[in-house]
Amino acid sequence: MLKSMTGFGTASGRVEGVEYAVEVRSVNNRYLKFSLRLPEMLQSLEPSVEKAVRSRLTRGSVSVAVRMKLPKDQAAYHVNTAALAKYLQQLRPLETEANPMFRLDLASLLQLPGVCEPPPPEDLIDKTADGLLNLIGQALDALMDMRRREGKALAEDLQANTRQIETELEGVAGRTDEVLKLYHEKLRARVEELTAQARIHLDPETLAREVAIFAERSDIAEEVSRLRTHLAEFCTLCRADQPMGRKLDFMSQEMLREANTIASKGSDAEIARAVVEIKTAIDRIKEQAANVE
Repeated sequence: MLKSMTGFGTASGRVEGVEYAVEVRSVNNRYLKFSLRLPEMLQSLEPSVEKAVRSRLTRGSVSVAVRMKLPKDQAAYHVNTAALAKYLQQLRPLETEANPMFRLDLASLLQLPGVCEPPPPEDLIDKTADGLLNLIGQALDALMDMRRREGKALAEDLQANTRQIETELEGVAGRTDEVLKLYHEKLRARVEELTAQARIHLDPETLAREVAIFAERSDIAEEVSRLRTHLAEFCTLCRADQPMGRKLDFMSQEMLREANTIASKGSDAEIARAVVEIKTAIDRIKEQAANVE
């Protein structure tokens, strides 16, 4: 089943008192491009998050954002009393000797480097890492569900375009013999007109040889057969369970190549009209295939 590269998924929950919210987004990209926004104290989890994403996705520009809210008892900074005492030891002489108006302010002291320290992240990461990765997995599940729904719509549109190509191709194939017959009649009428005016005679073998040369030059049977084969292969790829976006894109290029060859060989207005419709459908296929994982 085809999957789109466009998707969105969220998950949130509380793990060991920590509130987490996860968002995963993906858009089209030729390859898998990964970006991650984690709180500073969770940066060590980046390899695990990236591994989880790459195990599920193969194409697309994927961004993962994680927000966290610590409980109040864990969010409080710790006061380094040893560092504070060291600062006071150095500042006391200034208060008493250098400037009688100088007074130590506790709020200013707490802003000095090393006095207030954030809570150590190691314990928090160890306790909540598995729970956070589980939430990321839930967000990826939601993303994949959306990708599958989008992929189903893409598959229906691709199949509708392939059916249109098959219909037009049947008309092209059925027109080939008629084009050759019309050319034969037109050439014979023209030859008869010219020979009547010039009072010369053109033997039937020469006429037949000229028609044979035209038939060989304008023969599109091989191109029609290859285009049918490409269409059959394309439909098979659309039903595959594996990511097929790149193969579908390649097959659409091959179909366009055959259609261009038919257009260059075909010397009939009806064939030309059918080829325009075929190429239009192939262009739509190329656009949609670019959205497939």
